[in-house]
Amino acid sequence: MEPAIQLSFQSGGKKPRRRVSFNRGGRGEAKRPALLLAAVGGAETERDETAAAASSGFSGALGAPGPAMAAPCLEDPSLERHFKGHRDAVTCVDFSLNTKQLASGSMDSCLMVWHMKPQSRAYRFAGHKDTVTCVNFSPSGHLLASGSRDKTVRIWVPNVKGESTMFRAHTATVRSIHFCSDGQSFVTASDDKTVKVWSTHRQKFLFSLSQHINWVRCAKFSPDGRLIVSASDDKTVKVWDKTSRECVHSYCEHGSFVTYVDFHPSGTCIAAAGMDNTVKVWDMRTHRLLQHYQLHSAAVNALSFHPSGNYLVTASSDSTLKILDLMEGRLLYTLHGHQGPATTVAFSRTGEYFASGGSDEQVMVWKSNFDVVNYGEVPRVQRPPATLASSSRTLPEVDSPVPPDRGRSQESMQSQPQEPVSIPQTLTSTLEHIVGQLDVLTQTVSILEQRLTLTEDKLKQCLENQQLIMQRTPP
Repeated sequence: MEPAIQLSFQSGGKKPRRRVSFNRGGRGEAKRPALLLAAVGGAETERDETAAAASSGFSGALGAPGPAMAAPCLEDPSLERHFKGHRDAVTCVDFSLNTKQLASGSMDSCLMVWHMKPQSRAYRFAGHKDTVTCVNFSPSGHLLASGSRDKTVRIWVPNVKGESTMFRAHTATVRSIHFCSDGQSFVTASDDKTVKVWSTHRQKFLFSLSQHINWVRCAKFSPDGRLIVSASDDKTVKVWDKTSRECVHSYCEHGSFVTYVDFHPSGTCIAAAGMDNTVKVWDMRTHRLLQHYQLHSAAVNALSFHPSGNYLVTASSDSTLKILDLMEGRLLYTLHGHQGPATTVAFSRTGEYFASGGSDEQVMVWKSNFDVVNYGEVPRVQRPPATLASSSRTLPEVDSPVPPDRGRSQESMQSQPQEPVSIPQTLTSTLEHIVGQLDVLTQTVSILEQRLTLTEDKLKQCLENQQLIMQRTPP
């Protein structure tokens, strides 16, 4: 395995300092040959990993194996700018549509709107009474939404006046906020265990989604706006149908709190990050776990897809950012810039830049460089209905349980062509039934575990209250 490039940046410096340099393009430690899930027709195609590692090897929209060709000359990501102005840890970042503005929220209870144009003054918006936990620009860029530990949502006009409208319906911290692609509605997630959908222009709460049994840390609309995905401390990721308001599927593979979730730009896959230091990618058509990465040494706090769908960037409490090549299932870069946990990360709408924030109170803007295609010129198309069967992207199946940048290597596994194996229909049905029952059993155990924890907490509180009463009672 060729080790991945690892870059180190001095916080506050203008030029990156290369810490360790390796050969570019090292693969993650895949446990098995890459399995490409063809997006049209649901066909499956096996691909030799050695071919995958040898060249760019993908051709056409489906990512099918193509003739070997020289890889494009990619540059390393570079630290373009860093912004200082927050007085406490940065919790969230988001770019405007035209990439001219970058918003950030902080534990100092303020929003900052930074201008990418040099020498421009930033806007500081004060209105929330506690930590600003999330920010998101509307699709047009004319509005900026924020959520806070003060249990409120605010919609701002991102100009010098900084006027805002307050929305109130949650009964606990608002953890996440995200506009629908049409800008007509937005979704929030909260510690009150609910996901709520709001009308942007009518400025009112519409309805709640309430099946999580613990804090909900993140909720996002699908690219076509028909589905919502949420991540919770109950260790599940749930997919909701916006129209029927029903939970259509739950993913229970995480071993700890799920901190972040987002849709692949194609709308056919989702990626989630967790306190168990992992990143998981599922195919929403088959509900199959496609990729599993355990590359960080601490909790993964946030992730963001490149608009092309080929790359994923993650931010972790181990203070690093990592860039993954999803089509090849490998780690491309590890970026060291923040002093302390990296709490948030987000690509710009074109993918040319990505921004990160951390507990060091800094916002850093990086130039991607590694993707030579200008995806900002790709025409926008209307998303098809959320049947999840018309994607133009495919992802290989990858299991990377050990960080490849720790010096361990593994030879690529070669796959040999195999004769198709005929499986009796009765056996297939039986196996599917068993898998379904196991899923139900897993969810039941998870729910019982959470209820037991809640019961223990209430019992502890009762005992503490009893002791206080006994202490106050005179002998």
